[in-house]
Amino acid sequence: METIKLNNGIEMPILGYGVFQVSPEECERCVLDAISTGYRLIDTAQAYYNEEGVGNAVAKCGVPRDQLFLTTKVWITNAGEEKAVRSIEDSLRKLRTDYIDLLLIHQPFSDYPGTWRAMEKTVKDGKVRAIGLSNFYPDRFVDMAEYANIKPAVNQLKTNVFSQQWEAKAEMEPYGTRIMAWGPLAQGSEDLQNNLILTALAEEYDKTVQQIALRYLVQRNIIAIPKSTRIERMKQNLDIFDFCLSEEDMEKLRPLDKPADFHWSHRDPELVKFLLNYDKQFNPDNQ
Repeated sequence: METIKLNNGIEMPILGYGVFQVSPEECERCVLDAISTGYRLIDTAQAYYNEEGVGNAVAKCGVPRDQLFLTTKVWITNAGEEKAVRSIEDSLRKLRTDYIDLLLIHQPFSDYPGTWRAMEKTVKDGKVRAIGLSNFYPDRFVDMAEYANIKPAVNQLKTNVFSQQWEAKAEMEPYGTRIMAWGPLAQGSEDLQNNLILTALAEEYDKTVQQIALRYLVQRNIIAIPKSTRIERMKQNLDIFDFCLSEEDMEKLRPLDKPADFHWSHRDPELVKFLLNYDKQFNPDNQ
């Protein structure tokens, strides 16, 4: 597995397995399948409600803990210094580990500066190896990065061939912050499967369009965390390190980038309200 160096010197796999929308009941089996296939980076979150499944798989998989790289995220309702500290301890317990490799602030809302202070403390205490952000647009990212004593190691953003995040990447580079792509396969969009440029490249390289899309990100030094509940697809997504896209073919894919998708925009007030209230349906007492 190829790795990429973070701004604190830690190496992490450039391709991993994400468990967003993997049910708690199915998560353990899926993560065990992913690890058996060769994945070493596993990405979860407090708001996925499946950290325990990840932890059970990590305990059972037979791979030494120091060969795995676990990422989780602090949710909005756990924002603020004191609540974040308690939630991180809870995540450690659920993940059945003494340390988290990468810890992110999941959304740029509520008391995220307080959350960041808590996360910086966990780094100093040896409970977390690296910290970063998720869904922080360039303006929010710069605000946070300038405030932080420990600069964000990654910013996890919706990133794929149709949302290439060139502006965000440029804003993050002075801080040494890496993009970590959620939705790297455009969340199963038919546009990905039917795009003529992608299908032509897939035929040329004898690969699938999904493999071409993932290879494009990896060659831009973007960490990607595709998700599948099927082991055959997990293997397919991992099989992207035996070829390289030519410079010319990389350029063919750049025009696929589209304007920002405001259907799922963190600048949409209705989405903000939805996210702020999201956890209440699962944890009504967590106010």
